[in-house]
Amino acid sequence: MINLHQKYNHYLHTDKKLDIQNIDERVLGYGWTDDGKDLTGYYVHTENHRLYFNLKDQYVRKEVWDEVA
Repeated sequence: MINLHQKYNHYLHTDKKLDIQNIDERVLGYGWTDDGKDLTGYYVHTENHRLYFNLKDQYVRKEVWDEVA
């Protein structure tokens, strides 16, 4: 299982920026995604985007934050 706290917590409440998938933004949060029964992956919420990854830690897609909100 991926340890999200270990992987992304050091980005929270700092000026460190995540540089992945052409996004260079601060991380505001992260969490798990599911299908209603099982975990399917996780997301990383940045200043303007939400990035989605599967349980194999592979990038799946990104959404612009305005569309998510």
